[in-house]
Amino acid sequence: MSRHKNYGKIFIFLLVSPLTVLASESSLMTQDNGAPVGDNQNSQTAGPNGPTLLQDGHLIQKLQRFDRERIPERVVHARGTGAFGEFKAEKDISDLTKANVFLPGTTTPVFVRFSTVIHPKGSPEELRDPHGFAIKFYTSQGNWDLVGLSEPVFFIRDAIKFPDMIHSLKPSPVTNVQNPERYYDFFSHQPESTHMLTRIFSFHGIPASYREMDGFGVHAFKFINKKGEITYVKFHFKSHQGVKGYNGAEAQKMQGKDFNNLTNDLYSTINAGKFPIWDLYIQTLKPEQLNDFSYNPLDDTKEWHGVPETKIGTLTLNKVPKNFFETTEQVAFDPSNFIPGIEASEDRMLQGRLFSYADTHMYRLGANYQQIPVNRPKVAVKNYNQQGSGHHGQTSGEVNYQPSVNDNGLKDDAAYKASTPLLSGNVQQQMIAKTDNFEQAGIFYRSLTPLQQNDLIQDLGDDLLKVQNKQVRSTMLSYFYKADADYGKRLAAHTKDDVALIEKMAAELQN
Repeated sequence: MSRHKNYGKIFIFLLVSPLTVLASESSLMTQDNGAPVGDNQNSQTAGPNGPTLLQDGHLIQKLQRFDRERIPERVVHARGTGAFGEFKAEKDISDLTKANVFLPGTTTPVFVRFSTVIHPKGSPEELRDPHGFAIKFYTSQGNWDLVGLSEPVFFIRDAIKFPDMIHSLKPSPVTNVQNPERYYDFFSHQPESTHMLTRIFSFHGIPASYREMDGFGVHAFKFINKKGEITYVKFHFKSHQGVKGYNGAEAQKMQGKDFNNLTNDLYSTINAGKFPIWDLYIQTLKPEQLNDFSYNPLDDTKEWHGVPETKIGTLTLNKVPKNFFETTEQVAFDPSNFIPGIEASEDRMLQGRLFSYADTHMYRLGANYQQIPVNRPKVAVKNYNQQGSGHHGQTSGEVNYQPSVNDNGLKDDAAYKASTPLLSGNVQQQMIAKTDNFEQAGIFYRSLTPLQQNDLIQDLGDDLLKVQNKQVRSTMLSYFYKADADYGKRLAAHTKDDVALIEKMAAELQN
């Protein structure tokens, strides 16, 4: 009798509201369709000794879901850590951009993901690598994704070389082991990599914590103001905690103590209420200033030396995610996610990323990846994109096209059209005119303390010693010599290569 009464109560509650049952009996296990689970310990069988029955939907669902727990791993940036926070705008830059995220006093929720680039999920966090510093701003005008690094520059300047570079840095297709012979072979044909390699083999390449590294947008972007005027801009997040890193020997010791040290440090600090902070600085150039340098300012292998920085706001991380997969693993940063007032520059590497990131997310997470909660904008999304795997939007009505005579149909607004800069020239496939491949690498080397220079020579020199191909090693050494003679001589001495030959090769190099 009591059993029938209980079923009656459940039936009534479900008719009123399924959520009411789950809320009032929060410990009741259910299947994915919300139905209560009667037995989670034993499968249905054909008698005490018979085979398991295919009709056991709960068993089948558990096995199906378990088999599909892993989505494709990111090809790059697979090892990552995320946190929630906020960005607060402080300085009026409305003369530069109409983006509401920068209106003074505006506080915007964010999600930040730190990562290594080359190494797989589960790898030690102390491995030498560039480090991702990606920020999703949930603004009042939609999501803006700034997908940057812990360094202000990159290895290459053209996206057409990105797959080749990553292939060279990833494990060998034969041995499945990363091999310096392979990536130096590639970089010996890319002299613009000299700057980034110098930075990565310094203490910058192995940060002591995610709190103690800066973040950079790397590329130049465009600000657009209400008049339609264009200003080129670079973004730099300066850590309040300072910038600290390990040399190779220190990193190996840390791996033995805690190879998850970057994640553990970030989460324990946030949970203790000691929220890490970064100040956002910008550099700006007018279009007519782009030819004022010995290099192309839209080349992502270059910093904007001599261009002053202005502080415009503060980033604070204050909340650890409740679930790694739902946030850090499924978050999808896309450089083509802009808001009114911010656009892409003509940077060749950025132009390729505008396509590749969104395409990657559609492969990993499905066409509707931006409907996943961590990726979903805080503002209403209204368009006629439809269907596809994982779609759970609020589409309704007959009209799913535009334009339409229907008054309720969606309309575009010319106020939000893209900027219209003047273009000139012919379609071409040529390298940029002003490469200046080595100067900034030398400037960075000379900015290091004597101890930091010693660590750089030790760690980079040891890595170069693994290269057996003399031509590849000599070419790389000539690049570093071209950047700074002392730098090149010390590396050649460390690898026991002919310094006179390296000097001669460097003298023949073109900037």
